[in-house]
Amino acid sequence: MGVLAEGRAGIGSPHAVLGAPGDSSGAVLTSGNQVLVLVIGLVALAALGVAVLLVRQVLAYETGTPTMRRIAGAVQEGANAYLARQFRTLAVFAAGVFFLLMLLPADNWSQRLGRSAFFLVGAVFSAATGYLGMWLAVRANVRVAAVARGVVAGQEQPAQHRAMRIAFRTGGVVGMCTVGLGLLGAAVVVLIYRADAPRVLEGFGFGAALLAMFMRVGGGIFTKAADVGADLVGKVEQGIPEDDPRNAATIADNVGDNVGDCAGMAADLFESYAVTLVAALILGRAVFGDVGLVLPLLVPAIGVVTAVLGIVAVAPRERDRSGMTAINRGFFLSAAVSLLLVLGAVFVVLPSSFAALRHVPDDIRAHHGDPRLFTLAAVAIGIVLAVVIQQLTGYFTETTRRPVQDVGRSSLTGPATVVLSGVSLGLESAVYSAVVIGAAVYGAYLLAGGSIVLALFAVALAGTGLLTTVGVIVAMDTFGPVSDNAQGIAEMSGEVEGAGARVLTELDAVGNTTKAITKGIAIATAVLAATALFGSFTDAIGEAVSKVGGSVGVGDAADLSLDISQPNNLVGLLLGAAVVFLFSGLAVNAVSRSAGSVVFEVRRQFREHPGIMDGSELPEYGKVVDICTRDALRELATPGLLAVLAPIAVGFGLGVGALGSYLAGAIGTGTLMAVFLANSGGAWDNAKKLVEDGAHGGKGSEAHAATVIGDTVGDPFKDTAGPAINPLLKVMNLVSLLIAPAVVRFSFGVHANTGLRAAVAVVSVLAVVVAVAVSKRRTVDVAGDPGATATPASGAAGDPAQAAAGG
Repeated sequence: MGVLAEGRAGIGSPHAVLGAPGDSSGAVLTSGNQVLVLVIGLVALAALGVAVLLVRQVLAYETGTPTMRRIAGAVQEGANAYLARQFRTLAVFAAGVFFLLMLLPADNWSQRLGRSAFFLVGAVFSAATGYLGMWLAVRANVRVAAVARGVVAGQEQPAQHRAMRIAFRTGGVVGMCTVGLGLLGAAVVVLIYRADAPRVLEGFGFGAALLAMFMRVGGGIFTKAADVGADLVGKVEQGIPEDDPRNAATIADNVGDNVGDCAGMAADLFESYAVTLVAALILGRAVFGDVGLVLPLLVPAIGVVTAVLGIVAVAPRERDRSGMTAINRGFFLSAAVSLLLVLGAVFVVLPSSFAALRHVPDDIRAHHGDPRLFTLAAVAIGIVLAVVIQQLTGYFTETTRRPVQDVGRSSLTGPATVVLSGVSLGLESAVYSAVVIGAAVYGAYLLAGGSIVLALFAVALAGTGLLTTVGVIVAMDTFGPVSDNAQGIAEMSGEVEGAGARVLTELDAVGNTTKAITKGIAIATAVLAATALFGSFTDAIGEAVSKVGGSVGVGDAADLSLDISQPNNLVGLLLGAAVVFLFSGLAVNAVSRSAGSVVFEVRRQFREHPGIMDGSELPEYGKVVDICTRDALRELATPGLLAVLAPIAVGFGLGVGALGSYLAGAIGTGTLMAVFLANSGGAWDNAKKLVEDGAHGGKGSEAHAATVIGDTVGDPFKDTAGPAINPLLKVMNLVSLLIAPAVVRFSFGVHANTGLRAAVAVVSVLAVVVAVAVSKRRTVDVAGDPGATATPASGAAGDPAQAAAGG
């Protein structure tokens, strides 16, 4: 591919992105653009106002019987207790990163301070989005169950419509908070820092991505350890239904749905939103000048308006085939209206030729074509990508489609064939998703007519186009755990039967599909954001090289060439792919260990307290909550260190060319791995639902036991390892972007210091090795096994979840 000259073809001057030092022409926004950014900020505030209105609508519904309220209260207190402990743990880590960011190179102290300060803002916004999603979800679940309780035979559909409206508008609150806080943070940075905004936004995006990764991993370990343990002992060994109150893991399972699927996924989608905006604004400044700091905000602002329309449009009708029909209607309406509004906006904001743009490189100004049509086409690619991914994922995970039905049919021959069919389905679906995402990226490349930076900006614009649907996407995701929890509360209370129970089962199946769809779309946003950030990384290298007065040559440690025939780059590519595998393996293994501890604890309670089965004794719910909390929090350090330190080790050890290849390997492998894990897990889950609805012998049959095994294999796939890959990719890209100037600075010129680079690389590698070794040394807590000795789990005396659940 050549070296620096070719790698930066089409980028222009070394300071194309941020403006040359002292270049005042690009340091201010025009008055018209300032007004537009202010309006966008007001739209973000309006989104938060809509969220408040939706909260009031949800909380206006009845909360059910005293027993249902007591169970819901236990879930609320357990979720609050876990997140409080998690946030205390992460606060220390965030404070350390704040000061480390101050040490990284920047043009001035204002940039350094702003980057660190907005790192904390991004982290707080990500945490707040996750917490708000959990806070409302644990209050909406009992309301959905209460609506189903009043159902009588023949009136299932009206009740299902009301229950679905509650669950989806709960998700709408989270969606509005996601787009509102993300857009507000980016708009404030642009207004305050103007031309320096892209550098400061690196910190904002890094904070959001890092917190989201921790919440995704921690919440995923918690929820799936409880879920797997509950299923293996309850369904398989004791033959009792899911969410049976006699199972000590049921409260932990319902808590996990909220800290994993609600809090974790909300934070994940928020960071996708924030990081995509960061990439688009960095590249927009290079391509469209001053207006490039406005356009990437304007497109998602349109998405705020259309998200409200899409959420309100999800109103089930009698003729709808299923709940997915109503959800699809809202999603497609939001996407279509977004495209129409973007069409009007670009013709108002942009000139008719690239030559009319201010403060842009000469090669961009000389580009033929209409920037309005270029922008519209790029945004349309992102919107169409969201629609295609939504349909593709739905095909592989819906109970009414052939792939899931085939997995369900394989249960007739045992658990081995269920696992094999789910694995094959996930592998196949990953190929189609990768091709679709690749086609979107290539389509954006074709729009640019050979200009690399213009192509990367087109990819970023496609990402903002996809963001126009994020409000509805987040609502779809939160709908899943709310429906799941509602069914759990209904079954634990024993007060929802017959027609009402069927309503909740149908909603839960729809929720499994919506969760799988949102994971697929989140993966697409991760790839688009990572690709755009890769361009920002390349430009940061060029700028750093020019500042030290050097040039990059083939074979140099700081070589920017991505030619994989160079051994250092090939090694970087392989390491990027390997880190995705290692990260996924650590996450699945963490769930396996924690689930094993839950299994032993639940077995112990059944063995030592025989009155649990006849209802004369209550299980000790709090002990399982405590096991899951302890295990989830102690497993946070290893994946966090891996994500942050692996790119540092590659960059300082092998050079920025190898670091670029590392990112390419991680993006390619991460895309395929994330889709494979998400779709396999979703298919296994819905195949189990299919059998539980009566297919192939129904509940209690051998086929049912086989699908339960498949579901437990899929749980850490779809809700722990798979979703966590999304923030992993963006954390590694942002770390690489942040350290790139330092790597160049110490690679050649007056500040060249091979010893320092080697020391940083060695320390980073050793830290990762030690963290992985410590993680691997942890064993399953077998305190409940009379034939084994181990350090027992810490006590749960006074645990609020236990007190509430036990009455």
